[in-house]
This record gives sequence, structure tokens and C-alpha cells, in this order.
Amino acid sequence: MAEKKQIVILGGSYSGVSTAHSVLKHVLPSLPDSSAYAVVLISASSQSMCRPACPRALISDDYFNQDKLFVSIPKQFEQYKSNFRFINGTVTELHHEQRTLSVSVADAVEQLSYYALVIATGASTFSPLFGFNRDEAFLRASWTAFRAALPAARSIVIAGGGPTGVETAGELGEHLNGRAGWFSSTLANPKVAVTLVSAGDNLLPNLRPALAQKAERYLAKVGVTVIKNARVKNVSPQGSTNQEGGTFSGPGVDDVAAKATLSLDNGSTMDADLYIPAFGTRPNTSFIKASSLLASDRRVNTNESTLRVDAAGPRVYAVGDVGSYAKPAIHQILAAIPVVTANIKRDLLADAGQTLAGEDRVFKEDTRETQMIPIGKSKGVGAAMGYKLPSFMVWLIKGRDYWLWTTGNLWSGKQWAKEG
Repeated sequence: MAEKKQIVILGGSYSGVSTAHSVLKHVLPSLPDSSAYAVVLISASSQSMCRPACPRALISDDYFNQDKLFVSIPKQFEQYKSNFRFINGTVTELHHEQRTLSVSVADAVEQLSYYALVIATGASTFSPLFGFNRDEAFLRASWTAFRAALPAARSIVIAGGGPTGVETAGELGEHLNGRAGWFSSTLANPKVAVTLVSAGDNLLPNLRPALAQKAERYLAKVGVTVIKNARVKNVSPQGSTNQEGGTFSGPGVDDVAAKATLSLDNGSTMDADLYIPAFGTRPNTSFIKASSLLASDRRVNTNESTLRVDAAGPRVYAVGDVGSYAKPAIHQILAAIPVVTANIKRDLLADAGQTLAGEDRVFKEDTRETQMIPIGKSKGVGAAMGYKLPSFMVWLIKGRDYWLWTTGNLWSGKQWAKEG
């Protein structure tokens, strides 16, 4: 495909897979000579997964149908007979001035040119338990090690008061301790001490305080103790990282099952049989060496309206958690795919000598309070488009299977059958 004009998409998760389907369905057929173009999707993993399900999935494979939780990326694109290539590799460097990429594939480095580029590499977590920090094999090995250590654990500390930390604490609390009765506000004598450490005055800073306080009450009913206004400063042995963002070498499989002594910035120390850092993500942008392309938080500096990466030259875009145009959230990704697709189409047609009427498609971030947090198997807190949701609705929409019911159409491309 080297002689074709390559539309290269980096990343095999929600943003990358969705963009690839949308371009194949709606952009290529609109071009004067679609056979002159090829879509190339590059991913370090050959599988996609429902990443939001990790707080429950890390406990046991029994909670989810594994054939739905993990899906083969190449299989999802077999429907396209031509003009598509999948590369199971890692991008090591972007040369935006030369419009080429260095891609590590099976111990070799391939130089790949691009005609258009979509950066959809997402972000990695500080713990390997919560997604493809490397690939599916590393994630599964991390789960195996964690599960092997879990039965003997008598103290678990989770750092981070955001959605991942709260959901993980709720899942582990109920799995290990059960749930307090209807008339009890806390679970008496939990079998395992599960502690959630949060830097803020309240948990879940993107939700109103009343919902955060309700989440704390639900956690108490599954035996979780919450410590607020405290950060984990140091972890000994230093296998992973700290919440202050010090040197990060990346935790290995052994680290997820290792005992740890934690030093908090309030002067206290804690011993943990298992320690889980769940306090944020790092943008997957290490392959971008040019500081001019990155925002201060190392996300790609993206035009917040058009989703183009203006400083990278023509026909370069960013979408998903790696882009600076919106706060990371799945609903923001779903809203961005039609925008980036429309502007790719506009740019490719213009370069082919055709001009679409009207203006660029514009993205507008939805800043309304929208977040749903399951807490255990039957409870949850959340809001959608600024409206508070009852616990039952959070369970019905997300808590039953952590969005797994939504991913089939997304991975297969059926969600993008109509041009948005």
C-alpha cells in the first residue's frame, strides 16, 4: 500500500477504531478515486477492550463474557475488502515535517509515510490493571498476579478519589466484604480493610458534592474507609510511582501483587498487602518529540473546534483522550468522531480539487455534569446532561456491565453506519 495515499490512524481503542470505520464507510467512497487511498490502523495491541469495565473485570473473568470484553481488531475490519491495513506495532517517533512515522513491528523499525494522520493513542493509567498500557498479554498477566494475591490480602489501599478509584474500591469492597444490611450505614467488621485515599475535600470532583457524599456512604456499606485531603507521596518498595508525578518507570506485573508501605503528605504512613494507584492517566504521546505539538499536560495541542493539529501541517488530526480539545470522557469521544470524519473528508476532497459547500464541522464540548459511577453490583451515583440520576438508573445504564452492552456496535462499525 506504500504507493497509495495513506490515511494513518494511531490507536486501536474507542477513538482509533471508530475513526477508521467512519473513514472507510463515509470518506473513501466520497473521493474521486477511492482506490488511490488506504486506511492504515496502527495499534500496540491486536485487540480492543471495554476499558471502563476494568474495575470489575480485574477481580475475575467470571463477571464478563470474555469474547465480548476483548475483541480482535483485524476481525472487525474483515468487512472491508480492500484499502485497509492493520499494523500490530508501536509508533516510536512522529516526524511531522517529513510526514513520516517510525513504527516498531516485531523487533524491526518500519518507516511509514502518511498523507493524512489521526492521532488517537489515548492515555495510560499508572496501574497496569486498568487497560492496555502495553498490550492484552500484559494486562492479563497483571490481572492473574493480582487475583493470585487477593485471597491472602487483609489490607488494600487505593489511591485516587476519581471514578476509577471509587469504582475499584466499591467492587473490591463488595467482593471481599459483602454489603451491609438495609438499616446499617456501615459494614461492621469487614474481612478486608479497603482504604480509599483521595486528595480532595470530596470524592468525584466532576460531580456535585451531594453526589460525592452519597458515594462515600455507599462505600461505607461495603467496608471501604475513605481518607480525604491526603496524597500518596512515596511508595516503598518503589515499584511503581507516586501521586506527585515523580519518575515513572511503569509498574511491572509483580508490582500489582506486592506489599507496600505508603507515606502520605499528611505525615501518616500505611501498610498495604495490595496497593492500587488509580489517580489519573498519562497521555500516550512519548512518540511526539516536538514540543510545539504538545500542550502543557502533554496532550496533543488540538484545535478545539476542528480537531485539526494545526502546528503539525495539513491533514493531521487528534481525537479522544490524547487531544487537548475536551476533558477525557467516552461521551466526548462519541461526539467528536463525526466532527473529525467530516473535516477529514472536507480536507481530502479539497486536495483532490473539489470543494464542499459550507464551513468546517465544529466540535463543541459538552460541559454539563455527566458522569456515572457504579459502586458495587447494585448501587451507584451519577448525573447526565446536568440532571441527577437515581442509583437504579446508574445501575441500569452502566453498573450492570460497565458499558459492555454498548461496545459491540462500536467495534464492528455498526454505530457509524450513518454519516453523522
